[in-house]
Amino acid sequence: MLVITISSKTYTYQDFLPFLKGPVTVRIDHDIKEKIKASHQQFAGIMARGDKIYGVNTGFGNLSQITISESDQKQLQLNLIRSHAAGVGKPLGLGLTRIILFLKLLTFSKGASGVRFEVANQILQFLKFDILPVIPRQGSVGASGDLAPLAHAALALIGEGDVFYQKRQIPSELAMQKAGLNPLVLHPKEGLSLINGTQFSTALAISVLIQSENLLKTADVAGALTAEASLSSRNNFKPEIHRLKKHKAQIQSAINIWNILEKSEIVLSHKNCGRMQDPYSVRCIPQVHGASREMINHASSVVNSEMNSVSDNPVILGNDQVYNSGHFHGEFIAQAMDSSAIAMSEIGSISQKRIHFLMKGIGDVVPPFIAHNPGLESGLMLAHVTMAALASENKTLSHPASVDSISTSGGQEDFVSMAPWASVKALTILKNIVKILAIEIFVSANVSLFFHKKLKPGIGCQPVFNLLKKQIKFIKGDHIIYKDIEVVSALIEEGKIVSSVQKQVSLG
Repeated sequence: MLVITISSKTYTYQDFLPFLKGPVTVRIDHDIKEKIKASHQQFAGIMARGDKIYGVNTGFGNLSQITISESDQKQLQLNLIRSHAAGVGKPLGLGLTRIILFLKLLTFSKGASGVRFEVANQILQFLKFDILPVIPRQGSVGASGDLAPLAHAALALIGEGDVFYQKRQIPSELAMQKAGLNPLVLHPKEGLSLINGTQFSTALAISVLIQSENLLKTADVAGALTAEASLSSRNNFKPEIHRLKKHKAQIQSAINIWNILEKSEIVLSHKNCGRMQDPYSVRCIPQVHGASREMINHASSVVNSEMNSVSDNPVILGNDQVYNSGHFHGEFIAQAMDSSAIAMSEIGSISQKRIHFLMKGIGDVVPPFIAHNPGLESGLMLAHVTMAALASENKTLSHPASVDSISTSGGQEDFVSMAPWASVKALTILKNIVKILAIEIFVSANVSLFFHKKLKPGIGCQPVFNLLKKQIKFIKGDHIIYKDIEVVSALIEEGKIVSSVQKQVSLG
């Protein structure tokens, strides 16, 4: 099992890929362990002083004016977890749950939460044995932290609620017995620290970024395949032209496509054709893909900052004082995911337009709808209709969540971020993008393999065709294609389309 050590390093979203692939053992280095312990000692001193501390010796939210006696303070934390575990919906995936646990450790590692090291150690043990809390997908507005989903995570730590363990959903207490662990007993502030934070929203955002990185490169590959199949000009992507604009992501996208199409006999075959300009959906691929890349790059910067931040409340600073703030608010993640949703939706929209261009036929070379016997056969007409349906769905999903707000907690939480919904929408869009790009690759491959078969494709196109031919039987005439789309979708999700191209062409 892979071992990851929490240290003072700055993490990026790429560091979380192992958690999505399988179990990971996490360790905390000595300096961070001492930092957590020192924070708790500070907090204990403040408690002994008798200071009034939100959520420790007071109620929560609109009940914060009520004082809680010392004898009830542990019960207060237990009540908090139980009452806030009110999420609904399907459970989160195992990889995302691992990321949430790791992110919670990261915020504790900053030494501003005041929790005992025992709390961090319980999370370490859960990761070691891959005991993963069942966390419902719905129930957070991204305000005082992702309260409901994080409460479900905390519930498992104290031996209540359910977990996934050894491929089964079982009670947390039973899983801990099997692993030789004991339920965590919450001390003052610890329940509050476990549920305050943006870890749920941030975990979803990390998944969005990891998937987007693969899909943006896949989109360049798909665009190159269609540019070649549609007999469009390679000069659209000449790097020196794109260097006239100062958008680095646009230049990179152009370089990718230019290199993929290198040595293409299909491209050379129409060098002296009468077409003056190609449609925007082909000619402007670098401008559109580049803009989406830059939005994702910006979102990456925001998410990376969030994961390396303290999102607890209240926080303990080095002057032995406790301060209330709003670090749990998810607005940064919400806006980053809204921009990501718009950026990736555009990737799907322009892909759909490229195949719309192909569906009309290309002169006397490619028949309408890629039908070998137009009229008798519909060809790939409905593959394009499916793309259109998904692209249209993405347009609706791209409406920003962060511009919405709804008051909760008796008005105490009167402006919320909706970061979880922004992230969920973005993930839904990405699922659609996978299908859209799969259809584009499948359609373009059909065109090149049947109608340009006597000509050699570009050096970056050939590996894709080789990969597809191992997985799909390309058939003339109308036939069932939904399974072919699923096969190509899987190849995209597994990164195999990109990796096949990268054996010949470096993709940035």
